[in-house]
Amino acid sequence: MKLSTPSLRTRLLKVIIIPLMIFVLILTAIRYYEAQETAKAIYDKALNSIAHVIVRDVLLSEGDLLTERLLETLTEVLGDQIFYHVNSENGQLNTGYSNPPRPKSDSFKITNEPFFYNQTYNGDPVRAVTFREFISTTPYEGWVRVSVWQTIEQRRYLGLSLAAYALTLLTLLTIATALVVWFGVKYGLKPLTDLEEAINKRSPQDISDIQRAVPKEVFSLVQSMNGLFSRLRNSFAEKDAFIANAAHQLRNPIAGILSQAEAAEKVRDPEALHERVVDVANAVRHTARLTHQLLSVQRISGGSPQSGFESFDVVECSREVLAQFARKSYDAGIAIEMTGEEGPVLVKGNPILFGEVLENLLDNALRYGSANGGPITTHIKQSRTTVMIKVRDRGAGIPESFMPHIFERFTRAQQDTSDGCGLGLAIAQSIINNHQGQLTIQSDTTGTCVTITLPLNDMSNVTES
Repeated sequence: MKLSTPSLRTRLLKVIIIPLMIFVLILTAIRYYEAQETAKAIYDKALNSIAHVIVRDVLLSEGDLLTERLLETLTEVLGDQIFYHVNSENGQLNTGYSNPPRPKSDSFKITNEPFFYNQTYNGDPVRAVTFREFISTTPYEGWVRVSVWQTIEQRRYLGLSLAAYALTLLTLLTIATALVVWFGVKYGLKPLTDLEEAINKRSPQDISDIQRAVPKEVFSLVQSMNGLFSRLRNSFAEKDAFIANAAHQLRNPIAGILSQAEAAEKVRDPEALHERVVDVANAVRHTARLTHQLLSVQRISGGSPQSGFESFDVVECSREVLAQFARKSYDAGIAIEMTGEEGPVLVKGNPILFGEVLENLLDNALRYGSANGGPITTHIKQSRTTVMIKVRDRGAGIPESFMPHIFERFTRAQQDTSDGCGLGLAIAQSIINNHQGQLTIQSDTTGTCVTITLPLNDMSNVTES
């Protein structure tokens, strides 16, 4: 299944543009509110000035209505229709439009200062101003009340125009930012696209290190890839060598079986035929053991090193392996014994693989270390953090010249005439290494001792032995 995620360009656009768009909307709302307040302040000052002009014109015309031309001029200047009403407190002056809009508050009391309020007139929303002014000229000497109002369409238009202008600028800024991010990311990611192109041009067999210069942000990624390539090269080289060795090791036994089987076909003497069949059976057993060990090597080298690990009792597992091996050692006339810890000693690992290690060590001890009939001893000793399992024989020991090659695959001592495969110790070491343990060998003319050291699983329940 192909897993895909949005491109870096798309991710950056989302991370930058979406918050920026929200910011633009917030700024536009703020700008719209400010524009409305600005328009209200501008038009209120103009409305107040017009109210004083109307008062002066009414007094100069001795109470007559304003001329149509003046009203048209005022309407053209402000963009909205103007209405007015002027009346004196002594009743001598009353001119303008009837039924002027009043403030909604019942407790309102007109003062000398202009008071602005919103109201409706003939069903249309209007903005009004009202105030008192003292007139000292005759014949209208005294206080007069002035009310001037106008429709608010131009106010709204001015506020929306200012907000739209701000929104346009911010939108253009957002688009410009998106374009910069889009092409900037394309330019910034060019080294990665070049790296991708170079990798795609490689053949399946080319797993050499990447030598191309890359930005420091992805340098660690390239290092990790080079590390992976290095491990793959080592793994492929190891598998190639293993396949070559395995083919070489299997070729001789199979050829031997074939030749012995062909010879058996030509034999007519029952005793000679029986001998040939025994030889074929021994060769088949040797080949089966070799095949089993080759499969063990493949199983260890493939997959996760710690797959199938669990907590198990190394004492009980060792006891079971020795019980299964006892029949083989009894047939060979060799005594085996187990000493040391008797209680449970828990380690974390694969009990089947551990049993295979112990079986290999016991088989080696039986093959090479018991020629003089000496016993094979398995001793388990627990310390504070580890447990040691020692398998000791009483044979002639391993030649000193062979010790440096003891863990190499398909390697056997020159004087080894048994049907061994040269894989047992290599398999054992690989398994123990996967268990975070150690496998060591000490050998002299009095015998060989192989020591397995494994870390304990639960150190909280461990006491010093």
